[in-house]
Amino acid sequence: MKLKSLINTVGLCLLYISQTQAGSQLDAIKKRGYLNCGVSTGLVGFSSPNSKGEWKGFDVDVCRAVATTIFSNAKKVKFVPLSGQQRFVALQTGTVDVLSRVTSKTLSRDSGIGLRFGPVVFYDGQAFMVKKDIGLKSAKELDGASVCTQQGTTSELNMTDFFRTNKLKFKPIVFENYNESIQAFFKGRCDTYTNDSSGLASARASAGKVNKFEILPERVSKEPLAPAIKQGDADLYNILSWSVYAMIEAEELNVDSKNIDQMKKSKDIRIQRLLGIKPGNGKSLGVDEQWAYNIVKQVGNYAEVFKRNLGDDSPLKLKRGQNALWNEGGLMYAPPLR
Repeated sequence: MKLKSLINTVGLCLLYISQTQAGSQLDAIKKRGYLNCGVSTGLVGFSSPNSKGEWKGFDVDVCRAVATTIFSNAKKVKFVPLSGQQRFVALQTGTVDVLSRVTSKTLSRDSGIGLRFGPVVFYDGQAFMVKKDIGLKSAKELDGASVCTQQGTTSELNMTDFFRTNKLKFKPIVFENYNESIQAFFKGRCDTYTNDSSGLASARASAGKVNKFEILPERVSKEPLAPAIKQGDADLYNILSWSVYAMIEAEELNVDSKNIDQMKKSKDIRIQRLLGIKPGNGKSLGVDEQWAYNIVKQVGNYAEVFKRNLGDDSPLKLKRGQNALWNEGGLMYAPPLR
């Protein structure tokens, strides 16, 4: 009995220590006065600086949503450009608080290197891009091809799996960062370039080469892209997750940045909870009760963020596809905000 009591006591102590340490990263962010958010070194549609040096993109808006929840101000965020190799070390060492950089959630990353992923914000799949004039119609016609890709990404592993599974020979040409790899492809150093299909569309659009390059139809992987934090920050994880869910829920409830003030008068209890008219959600997260109102007002709902960065209002012109709401044939789903 004494041993059991000792074990229980130690367990409670460890739980207490865990709980008291859980908010330390969030406290550090609040004390600093802004969020450090890791993004790509430049991927149009997801994260890239404009001519004024202002960061724009889908991943950038996820960062802004998290900053809004913490500070009630979408501008309280510093963007840290990271290569594929740098991103996880930057998160592990505390250089960035949140990683929002076209990163696929995988078992090894989630459990093996100390990351904790938030909700999936974009469902993607890896593909291959080739010059249109060579006339390929399928990735299975790439036998013997040289393939440009980025080091340290799931793309490198998926590419190898695809060629081995289909008994095709290939020559990998691997680069440390994205810009080196895509520029090498456009200069003809390799026959094909592989990345997530959205990344290929981004590269093609930003280079003004939409009519010269073809994205082959096969999707050779599942790439659930999600933001992440370092494990152990329970309070920050809650804020990250529910900031994303608030944008999805707002779209489902037809609440957007333009009609949100009118929606504050709604009798729908779900809208009242979302916008903080009926309090409680803010207290649970330890933030202002209008946290979700501020996200939608300052950043937008999920549909608005998608449309201006990746959809019809962007150079990429991507369809919603799997990224449509669950009740419109897609996979986007927010748990109840209550």
